[in-house]
Amino acid sequence: MLRCILRVSGSAATRSSIRSSPVPISAQSYSSKIPKSNVATSKKTKSKAHDHASGSEAKVEAALSDAQSRARRLTADEKDPSLDFGPDGRPLFTSTPSLSLLSRKDACSYFKFSMDGLKTALPEGLPTGMVKEFEDSLRPALLVRQSFLDLRDNFRRIVDPPLHFSDDKGLKLRKQIVLDGPASCGKSIALAMLVHWARDEGWLVFYVPRGREWTDGGFFSKNPETGHWDTPLQAANVLKDFLKWNESHLKQLPCQIDGPIPLGEGAGVGWLKDVDNMSMPEGSTLYDLVNTGIKHTHAAVGVVVRLRRELSLVKNIPVLIAIDQYNSWFTFSEYEEAVTIRSSRPVHARELAMVNAFRSMMHDDMMVGAFSHSTAVGKLRKDLPDVPVDARVNFPRYSLDEAATVCHYYLRQRLVNREVFSEENWKKVYYLSNGNGTEMRWLVPLMQQST
Repeated sequence: MLRCILRVSGSAATRSSIRSSPVPISAQSYSSKIPKSNVATSKKTKSKAHDHASGSEAKVEAALSDAQSRARRLTADEKDPSLDFGPDGRPLFTSTPSLSLLSRKDACSYFKFSMDGLKTALPEGLPTGMVKEFEDSLRPALLVRQSFLDLRDNFRRIVDPPLHFSDDKGLKLRKQIVLDGPASCGKSIALAMLVHWARDEGWLVFYVPRGREWTDGGFFSKNPETGHWDTPLQAANVLKDFLKWNESHLKQLPCQIDGPIPLGEGAGVGWLKDVDNMSMPEGSTLYDLVNTGIKHTHAAVGVVVRLRRELSLVKNIPVLIAIDQYNSWFTFSEYEEAVTIRSSRPVHARELAMVNAFRSMMHDDMMVGAFSHSTAVGKLRKDLPDVPVDARVNFPRYSLDEAATVCHYYLRQRLVNREVFSEENWKKVYYLSNGNGTEMRWLVPLMQQST
């Protein structure tokens, strides 16, 4: 009887211990369920990734097909001259063949450029805003603005003064101008068009489309003889760009300064031994001077500085100095000078030899500089050093009439559908952007049908 009771209680305890033991049951449950969950999650993840990739590819293909379709339709539109009309039935494009012949009647119309002609006239490079405008509108054309015509006529009248002004209204001619104004108001584009016009007129133009590059990057070293910092890589690039368009002019202009050209440290090659300067051979031209700076890295900066002085002495042809991103020359550069082992000080742009030679406007030469807010150098004070007090000119954003032409041009270039385009809608775009050209180009395709 006792054995029977013990046998029964022992078997019950065994069953109880088996039931209460969590390890085998939980392990068994875990091993049977988790792999299925992992497989399902993995399949779902792969499926989502595949769907996302295929969706992205579909969007890219759709965008490409839309762009190709738009380009084909624009090509077909060229056969329909009835589309080339803007607000109030005015012609959208001017028939004037050159920038020199543009007049007030051409204002608020578009001037068609040739891309080959632009690259030839501006081999130093096109402004970013101009390139973006061409890419979005699918046409190399720019709005003729009265502000550009005033800028062009200012320098035209300096070189070829008329016998009398018929509409001057107290107009004051300026040999030195700084184009200031809000972001995306067209300063860089106006400067590039001015350079294009001046070169069409046969002028000698020193054009710097990216002044910020003079204060950023590359090799730099302090020249003990001049006390300024040399940037030979930038100097060589500047001389190469200057030679691209002006070679024929430079070969006809003799050097007028006989003094020696100070040499500096070459880019990556150190100093020359026992040689501090060099002289140009007698009878050298400005072409020879520029070529010397290109071939000899030790002389590159000295040649750029000498070139600035030589340009002031040229009297045979008009000389224009045009600097974009001019505001970057009035703040600190990207370079630093070591003060101690653990500290350094920023080098100001005026301490750079090339900037120091070209920055000043306190002279009698024709010079125009354009501020660029894309360089993000901060707001400068009104009275800039080395700049005449009355040199700064506020360049305006689009007026209402200019905005009307711009929006009708984007309609012509199929940036917006005709079904949703209306006077009410384009005026909304103008007032929302406050005449900002970049923002208008972005907002126009977002027009919707008025309710």
